[in-house]
Amino acid sequence: MAHHQESPPLVSKIAIIGAGVSGIAAAKQLSHHNPVVFEASDSIGGVWKSCSYNSTRLQSSRKDYEFSDFQWPNRDDPSFPSHVEILDYLESYAKHFDVLKFVKFNSKVVEVRFVGDRETIELTGKAGEHGSPILPGHPVWEIAVQTNDSENLKWYAFEFLVVCIGKYGDIPKIPSFPSDKGPEMFQGKVLHSIDYCKLDKEATSQLLKGKKVVVVGYKKSAIDLAVECAEANQGPEGQACTMVVRTLHWTVPHYWVWGLPFFLFYSTRASQFLHERPNQSILGTLLCYLLSPMRRGVSKFIESYLLWKLPLQKYGLKPDHPFEEDYASCQMAIMPENFFTEADKGNIVIKRASKWWFWKEGIEFDDNTKVDADVVILATGYDGKKKLKSILPEPFRSLIEYPSGIMPLYRGTIHPLVPNMAFVGYIESVSNLHTSELRSMWLARLVDEKFKLPSVENMLGQISREMEVMRRTTRFYKRHCISTFSINHSDEMCEEMGWNSWRKKSWLSEAFSPYGSQDYGQEN
Repeated sequence: MAHHQESPPLVSKIAIIGAGVSGIAAAKQLSHHNPVVFEASDSIGGVWKSCSYNSTRLQSSRKDYEFSDFQWPNRDDPSFPSHVEILDYLESYAKHFDVLKFVKFNSKVVEVRFVGDRETIELTGKAGEHGSPILPGHPVWEIAVQTNDSENLKWYAFEFLVVCIGKYGDIPKIPSFPSDKGPEMFQGKVLHSIDYCKLDKEATSQLLKGKKVVVVGYKKSAIDLAVECAEANQGPEGQACTMVVRTLHWTVPHYWVWGLPFFLFYSTRASQFLHERPNQSILGTLLCYLLSPMRRGVSKFIESYLLWKLPLQKYGLKPDHPFEEDYASCQMAIMPENFFTEADKGNIVIKRASKWWFWKEGIEFDDNTKVDADVVILATGYDGKKKLKSILPEPFRSLIEYPSGIMPLYRGTIHPLVPNMAFVGYIESVSNLHTSELRSMWLARLVDEKFKLPSVENMLGQISREMEVMRRTTRFYKRHCISTFSINHSDEMCEEMGWNSWRKKSWLSEAFSPYGSQDYGQEN
């Protein structure tokens, strides 16, 4: 591998790649190290900036998506905040804590090199037996940065790297098609939801209005897109929007179930007792087994409400799997109020299909039916792993693959075999902002040597226990989601940081009130 001539300057101890929610949280917690944050775009906010439509809203209430030391200005507003409000909130947070001074905008990291010598790699292995994959001293990582799309790369050196580029945005996941059945056959326009996000209001209206549009997917972005498409096609000239749905997931209209707040079922310490978690005692495992009918009952109770409230059966949208499996894999989406109103008017048509491909005038399905289309929008998700692999060097690139498809991260942050590197924003929970913030607090203490990591072997053991729990809880376990044992996960992190893991004032609120970021304010 040809190396650049002289060693680049060591500008700071820590580099952070990405200034989305996780990057900003990490920069604030690590601010005493004066980190350098490389952000490819010209603003903070990540996917909230680059992957949002006009109708994109948060999936949870304001107070569930809030930093522990910075409340929303209007936190009791019951509406779900729009992406514009979220960007405002993130901007205010960054300004309040003076985080923007660390950010280099329009600076895209295109390559990362590990320059620790062989000795360093051996040292990590050894340190792993009784210490940590965090090495003292000299710079370990070099980063190539492209500024403002210029041809010249500038190299920098750092001792520690925090990767916050996330799983979403940048690299779209495009379905594969048999030859002669791909987008090249189609006379209309094909775009991925990431391309749609880049259009302004006028351009989206021109794209959708009076056109036969097909939206592929049934996750949050696909549902939002179908509603936007239906709203653009009101009136006699309007065309129906067809949604092509392969995998069904449960959707919820709001966070109340038969008059009870949703958090009671999954987000309190008492409710999480019903669910299996890693490192359970024999008593805990027995209790979990005895309470399993109750756990299934909760899932059925919620399903009964959703089937009563939403016309899922009428439209063939009732999933075959229990509600709990979607919750346990962080895949539950909020259904916009007007989705079924538009479906009832015939403005949204739902088509279930396991296989489909393009033909000249639209889309064809495996049951030999066809749909005419002018525009096909693929809301088929993103390839986060490919994004990570594009910058990571070998041998680390191969290490982020894991047989189960999940990147093995201890506490959702440290890869036991990658030295001096952390990942923030790769583990999902009910509130990804809270998850990123707590992991950033934990990481800052780790970097400051307030505690030591377990051995590599013990870290890998913890990761495999978490994966095993996910595998048993949901068929969608390939997503690293800790929602059914998030409180337990936070407890273990608090203990490592030397904090008290019970965060509430009384045992009653400890058992039955929801846990959120406000419970994890700083302890010195």
